[in-house]
This record gives sequence, structure tokens and C-alpha cells, in this order.
Amino acid sequence: MKKVFIDGSVGTTGLRIYDRLEKRDDIELITLPEELRKDPDERKKALNSCDIAFLCLPDAAAIEAVSMVENPNTVILDTSTAHRTEEGWTYGFPELSKEAAKKIAGSKRIAVPGCHAGGFIALVYPLVSKGIIKAETRLTCHSVTGYSGGGKKMIAQYTDDSRSELLSSPRQYGFNQQHKHLKEMVYVTALEKAPIFCPIVSDFYSGMVVTVPLFKEDLCEGYEALDIKNAYKELYAGPVVWYKEGIAEDGCLASNALSGKDNMEITVEGNDERIVLIARFDNLGKGASGAAVECMNLALGIAPETGLEL
Repeated sequence: MKKVFIDGSVGTTGLRIYDRLEKRDDIELITLPEELRKDPDERKKALNSCDIAFLCLPDAAAIEAVSMVENPNTVILDTSTAHRTEEGWTYGFPELSKEAAKKIAGSKRIAVPGCHAGGFIALVYPLVSKGIIKAETRLTCHSVTGYSGGGKKMIAQYTDDSRSELLSSPRQYGFNQQHKHLKEMVYVTALEKAPIFCPIVSDFYSGMVVTVPLFKEDLCEGYEALDIKNAYKELYAGPVVWYKEGIAEDGCLASNALSGKDNMEITVEGNDERIVLIARFDNLGKGASGAAVECMNLALGIAPETGLEL
């Protein structure tokens, strides 16, 4: 039985990982009493006595936690942004290729993707790698997410009975175009320039839709929308990420339709002149805890969907 420690188990992502793992009979969870949860010595002891360590911490604390690990056999899965583009770390999105899944399975240092970034990368990586669009293509990305993506502080803000009426409206942010996910979006897809990124938080708990629009002129010569669909169908055939036709309901697409789930739906809308690439998933599922557990499963050599809500 494998021993697992969640460092930061009381945060939104940590709690969801705990919920996924506590039901399993192949996992022994190492837990610390509340009074010792932040004790450096106790954390270090737990980090070095486990087979798998999930880091559900702010960036600085995640870097500190990694420095505590002396056991060469401990597999670290970091859900922060600290190591997603760092040398020696494997990016945790196995559906991108067979090579990506194999690399995750053999890695001791796995960086779990950011939620917005995971949707963007799922849509764009195959197009760049297959030569359907060029690496120098200038892209735009819109992403609508539930407020749980902002962590405990934002959750409290939205669930406060005395909250501002402004919170009942979708709110766009990231206007300085320096969002923390941009770095990995460029790094993993091999784009030469970061996209214009327009994230929007809205008044629902969890779920998200990431959209990337393309003009026909953005495609390399000889390619059209059908080629994008075929690329997605070939790559995303489950069990976690699927290409699906027509996922809109009555002409609309609900961002929270996969709330509570760990899967991702990929689709293509529009026409041959104006193409819309869409990824729908839960920001707390495939966008965080679900992705982390999937990577853990691969590292353990078992089916990636084990223990996930699909």
C-alpha cells in the first residue's frame, strides 16, 4: 500500500484530493494533527516518509517543501505555479501525447497544470505540434471560471451574505496581461508569443470554459476546421479527455456543466472562416485536484482514471 501525504490539505485543492483518496483501499494517507500541520519538522518527516507527496501550497511554500525532501523515492506532485516551467520537472498533462504520459509515469517531480492553462494547452498544443498553426501565430484566449478558482479568500467573498451586488455579475480580470498561467501556456505549446488572455470569474462555484478563436488565415496552407476536429478526435479519446461534437445546450454552453467531475470535453464550433476551439471542465477537477490524482495514478503504474469522478 502506497503512503500519500498532502501538504496543504486544508486548502480547496488539497481537500478535493483528500476526498478522492480517502475512499481508496490502495492508499494510506499520512495526516498531521491540526496543531502540527505547519510545523516544519513534522512536515519534513511526513514528506520523506511517503511515496507520494502532493503540494497544495503557495509558490514560496511549495519551493520550501521541495527543499525538505531528501528521500530519492518520494514522488512530488506540485499544484502551485512554482515549477511548471522549471527544468527537471514534468508537466502533468498526459493526454498531450503517449510520450507525455510515459514521462509522467517515470518522473519524481510532476507539476500539475494551472486550470486556465490546461484548457488552453489542450486546444493549442496539438495544432502547433502537428503543424496546423505556426508557432508564431498570435492567439486570443477567453476563459470563464467559477469563483472557487480564487481560493478560500474569493470563496468567502462570494458566499458572504453581505457581499456587493457587483459580485453577481461576471467579472473580467488580468488586464495587465501578466496572468501567472501565461508562462506555462507559452512554454508547453511552444508558441513564440503569449496570447492575449481574458479570464472572467462568475457567480457559480466551479466549472470553466476556455475558448480560443481562430481565423482561417491563422491555419497553415491546406488545413481547415475539419483537420482540427480530426486531430482532436485522434488525440482525445478518453478516458479523461474526450473530443465531442455539439456540446452546447440550446445554442449555449454552460461553464459549470462539469462541476464536480474530473474529465474534460473538447469541441470545435464555428465554420471554415471563423473557428472556435472550446475546452470545458471543472477548474477544481481536471483543472486542479483531478489532474493531480490522474498524474499520481500514472506514477503508481495504474489506470489514470482510478478514483476519479468521470
